[in-house]
Amino acid sequence: MENKAHDTAPGGRDFARRLIADMLRIRRMEEKCAELYGAGKIRGFLHLYIGEEACAVGALHALKEEDNIVATYREHGHALVRGVPMASIMAEMYGKASGCCRGRGGSMHLFDAARRFYGGNAIVGGGLPLAVGLALADKMQGRSRVSACFFGDGAVAEGAFHEAMNLAALWQLPVLFLCENNFYGMGTALARAEAQTDLTAKAASYRMAAAKADGMDVLAVHAATERAAARVRAGKGPLFLELQTYRFRAHSMFDPELYRDQAEVEEWKERDPLHVFPARLQAQGVLDEDEIAALDAVAEAEVAAAVEFAEAAPWEPVADLFKDVHTPEGEP
Repeated sequence: MENKAHDTAPGGRDFARRLIADMLRIRRMEEKCAELYGAGKIRGFLHLYIGEEACAVGALHALKEEDNIVATYREHGHALVRGVPMASIMAEMYGKASGCCRGRGGSMHLFDAARRFYGGNAIVGGGLPLAVGLALADKMQGRSRVSACFFGDGAVAEGAFHEAMNLAALWQLPVLFLCENNFYGMGTALARAEAQTDLTAKAASYRMAAAKADGMDVLAVHAATERAAARVRAGKGPLFLELQTYRFRAHSMFDPELYRDQAEVEEWKERDPLHVFPARLQAQGVLDEDEIAALDAVAEAEVAAAVEFAEAAPWEPVADLFKDVHTPEGEP
């Protein structure tokens, strides 16, 4: 089944404001992260979500606080919308002790157990078995909870994907598989890596319900996720939801991006959710240009405060270097 674009926000004006505000928060935070990376403030790997904001915002607003969330290394937006404070995320990017993982995780390993946000995972497909395990625990304990797992199209080629799909279907676990299909696994186009490019067909092979949604349309993503999560929560087994989206930036900050035509990127930019959705709301008279600009100003201020916090945050003491590092008993 395929989910079409929606014209109006189901929650009205306030809900539309929240959706735009969160997409702006992700976009402005990541634009600043790219700048800080160039300045040497953020080190290591950095994978930006710019262009895909509608997926995280639409999906996470359709899930509940008690649901489990598992993401990939392109997870800054998911963590932010889930409720991890931007200051905590930025400090983690800097590698500071005030970060959500005390500076030990960095960009790819954001984690917040209190908010049921279980990563941030640097391994392609690595989050899929974790989601299955979380869902198995919930089913065994009789809890009405969904484990939502975000992953990219590149993960569909991994063995962990097929193992996770098989077990989730076999045991009828409450897992919502959310595939953010941006059509490139690192630098490889989907058609060059997958003989079957209809990713919902993978779910069909495991007798699992599947759906598609326009990942550039925040309302379409929200509606599709809401329906999917309700089905999973009702005990009808796992569901695979493909969100067709596109990243405007390269795979990572190290990527020279020689594998795709710039004209293709520009064509997708015409569907930028941060342009299309606000324009639609203005045309409908739901929000005006000044209100949207005000939301953008709030996002910019939050980013500035987060950077200030990260700059002032302390480094982890050298004395804590071996904290939480364990060796087998008897070894030095």
